[in-house]
Formats: sequence, C-alpha cells, structure tokens
Amino acid sequence: MQFPRAARERIAIASYPFREFIARRGEEGGAEQGNGSGVRGERRGQEGAGLPASGKMDLKEFAAHVSAKFNIKKIEPWSEHFRSLEKGYLEELRAAVAQADVAIVNIAVDGEHSPYSTDAAERERAVAFSKQWIDAAAASGSPSVRTNIPPAKDTKPDLERTADCLRRVAEHGASRNVVVNLENDNPASEDPFFLVQLIEKVNSDWLHALPDFANTLAAYEEDYAYRGIEAMFGHAYNISHAKETEVGDGKDKIAHVDLPRTFGIAKRHGYKGYFSMEWDSPGDPYAGTAGLIEKTLKNLS
Repeated sequence: MQFPRAARERIAIASYPFREFIARRGEEGGAEQGNGSGVRGERRGQEGAGLPASGKMDLKEFAAHVSAKFNIKKIEPWSEHFRSLEKGYLEELRAAVAQADVAIVNIAVDGEHSPYSTDAAERERAVAFSKQWIDAAAASGSPSVRTNIPPAKDTKPDLERTADCLRRVAEHGASRNVVVNLENDNPASEDPFFLVQLIEKVNSDWLHALPDFANTLAAYEEDYAYRGIEAMFGHAYNISHAKETEVGDGKDKIAHVDLPRTFGIAKRHGYKGYFSMEWDSPGDPYAGTAGLIEKTLKNLS
C-alpha cells in the first residue's frame, strides 16, 4: 500500500462508536432500538449532527456523514453494520463511498467461532467466516480486514491450532489482495504477546497486527500493556485503533491512554499506516471523536 504523509489523511473514523446511529444487520433504518449500554440518551440533539431524531443511517451513508462532520476521508466499518454481504449491496456501498470521495481502509470483523477450538468443525467455521469477509472486503474496496479470535469453550489459546487456521486465512487474503490484521482486543484470547507469536509463526506478508491503544491497558497493569503495544506496533502495517480511554469489563477500571507515549511507540517503529478513531467511552461519540482527532493531529505534527 501507498500511505499518505499528511497527518489528517492518516486518520480514519471507525463506525463502531456510532453504533447507536447506524442500522445493524437485521434492523430497519427507522427502528429506535437500544443496546442496553446506557447511551440511548445521546440521541437527544443529534439533529445537529445531521441525523434525524428517529431512525438510523445505513452504512452506505456513513462515508458522506463522516466527511461532512469531521472532514475525514477514511472510514473503518464494523461488520455488524453491513446490512448484507450480497454482491449488489457491497457494490452499492463501494459506489457510495467513492461518491463521497472517501476510502475504506479496513473492516473490523467480529465472529463467534474460535480458530483454536479442539473441535475441528468449529475451526473450519472460523476459517470460512474469515474468508467470507475477505471476499466482502475485496468487493467493497477495503484493502484489509481485522478478523477476531473468539475464546474457545473447551480450551485455552493454542498457538499451533490457531496458526494452522490463520495460515489458510492469510493465503486467502493474498489471493484476494486483502491484508488480514489481528487486534489486541479480548484479553483472554487476543493477548498482544500471543498475537505476536502467532504472526511470527504464520510468517506471512498478509498477516499483521492491529495495535489498539487501550484494550490491553484496560485489562492489565500499565507496564505490561505498553510492552504489549510496543510488540504489536513491531508487526503493524496499515491500521491501528486510537483511543483516549477504555472501560474495563468489570467497569471498575477506566484506562487512560498516554497518547504522546503511544504515538511515540508507533513512530519509533516506523509505522506509516492509518490511525482509526475508535472513541469507546461514555458520552457523546461525536464530541469524543472530534476531540480525539484534534489530539491525534497534534501528536502526528
């Protein structure tokens, strides 16, 4: 890939923080549906953000919305926001993104099947799921996907089984010209040091790390977390997730990211890819994302 050098052009907006305002798979655009996260009240006043008081936008509208609201020309859609994986819908999405003069830089994909399960059929389902989204990325114009590694019910993370599965996934990515990324997300199954071992074992140009600024920090002590972020940026290529804070699973810990330190790690490793704004804290995601953009620009200047 050829990456831009200008700071603003290296910023993308993830659709995940705006999940209250984008229709998810199986939802109708006009439905008022909450997810129990306590952020439904944020809908008040969103007319000023370019949204109707009721209803949700389709993912096809997100690129133009982001461009108008934030003057950002890159997006990172979440898999749950794809209304369909049919060819027609993906072509419509690609056309809408191009019409808005925006680009998709990654698709964040969440599945349920574990590639390290002791059940061979479960592992096959995990591989098939990732391959399906690689095909969707190629059709919609995304150069990469972030596939996830869900925990297995019957075993702890297993390097050999996971590597065998992801080697096949990376090979499929190569055949479709789509990079596969792994994120330090779930602390049980996606520990940053496990992911680095996995990437090194598969040893493919098509499998890379997606460093998230806060996920590991919310689950572990600070020293461990920053060493993990350092290890991840050593294998990062085209995408990372910039955050300021993250609430831990037990909601009793709020991680506060040292942004200069984390951007410094990325720079030290010669990272040239994109920083996707993934505001994932309580409060208005519009205001939070706008503030995160400004702090990112400051750290990239």
